[in-house]
Amino acid sequence: MIRTTILASAALAFTLGCGIAQVPEKNERQPGQERIDGYTNTPKQPPPDDKWHIHDPGRSQPPVVEPKYDGDPVPAPAGAKVLFDGKSLDGWSNKGWLLEGGAMVAKKGKQLSVEKFGDGHYHVEWLVPAGLKGYGQKQGNSGVFLMNRYELQVLNCWGNRTYPDGMAGAVYGQTPPLANACRKPGEWQAYDIHFKAPVFEDGKLVSPAYVTVYLNNVLVQDNTEVRGSTSWRRLPKYTPHAGVDSIQLQDHGSPVRFRNIWVAPLTKKLGR
Repeated sequence: MIRTTILASAALAFTLGCGIAQVPEKNERQPGQERIDGYTNTPKQPPPDDKWHIHDPGRSQPPVVEPKYDGDPVPAPAGAKVLFDGKSLDGWSNKGWLLEGGAMVAKKGKQLSVEKFGDGHYHVEWLVPAGLKGYGQKQGNSGVFLMNRYELQVLNCWGNRTYPDGMAGAVYGQTPPLANACRKPGEWQAYDIHFKAPVFEDGKLVSPAYVTVYLNNVLVQDNTEVRGSTSWRRLPKYTPHAGVDSIQLQDHGSPVRFRNIWVAPLTKKLGR
């Protein structure tokens, strides 16, 4: 796994401008909480993170940095496949989700794209409503699952702390983000996920999946090895599967909104 030591916000050449992520003068995104949710009776993470349990509340919180995204929809580049433009749920399997104000609103049941993908640059914009009660995982819990099994967490992490491998920008249950780059609840957030799918031969893993992820145009995962399918409170593992599968948007009981979803060819070099 390659983990950068420099917290840089690197813009995509055809989308947003570049700049260095700056630590805000006021630490208003990390207020005191009576406790941070999580678990210490779960298995230990594999090396080099084996001092921490899965969903460990004591794991170091990533530094807070300023987002570099203004909340406007990011146009799809040439060659991208637009999966949701705010006009209909065509191309998505769960018609029970609401279509409201150009966004999909999570309702009962997961949402799956009809079209299936593997390697790619996935762009998803999401919003957690302001005013939700509770803290930690109760603050707009959802997720973007690549190939219907590898999750990037969706959660409000402005003024809300949780276990680091379950916060926005995390490969859920595996790798915390390099930085907390969330905007405020009630504001649009943007994921740009560069994903290299795992490779299987004769039922065995030949190459794991890798992701480089920008949250609000701030680098939060840098060529990170994905250790297997997303699990809750358990070690991830790989199970052989086809080379393409659906994008899943998770329903976890919160009215999270999604808009402007597109997939472009993968141009970043990922893996080892």
